[in-house]
Amino acid sequence: MVPLRLLTPADAAAFRDIRLAGLAADPRAFSAALADEAQHDLDWFAARLGDSTVFAADDGDRLLGVAGLAVPKGAYKRHKGLLWGVFVRAEARGQGLGGRLVAAVIDAARDRVEELVLGVGTYNDAAIATYRRAGFIPTGYEARALRIDGVYVDEITMTLPFRRS
Repeated sequence: MVPLRLLTPADAAAFRDIRLAGLAADPRAFSAALADEAQHDLDWFAARLGDSTVFAADDGDRLLGVAGLAVPKGAYKRHKGLLWGVFVRAEARGQGLGGRLVAAVIDAARDRVEELVLGVGTYNDAAIATYRRAGFIPTGYEARALRIDGVYVDEITMTLPFRRS
């Protein structure tokens, strides 16, 4: 079983590699564009890792999958965490890595926020199924959420509420 680990700013190069691979593999799955993020240097990716909690599946040679948790700093929004950047390389799919990465983010978020939210393209049945298995429920729909080369992508917002004591 491929181990999961928390990335640190020192992992910026490996994170940049898998992040750009994900953006190239399925541009519709991310609200960021490959052309934009490819322009950033390693310091930018290190800062991103410093501002978020990012888990990775690491086989020792390279990162096979990632998933991140961002918690807004603003007082009115920090009760919600954002599950972002979920990606598993094609050759590593079918092993449950996506579900394990999502579970790691959920565990990290549970004591920090009241709920976890995400956006997912309506076309992405595999991702939607992974999120449903993890307990996320659809809470919204945004038509034309993204426009990529003149083609629109609709998104579903999904939420996983945590019980607060």
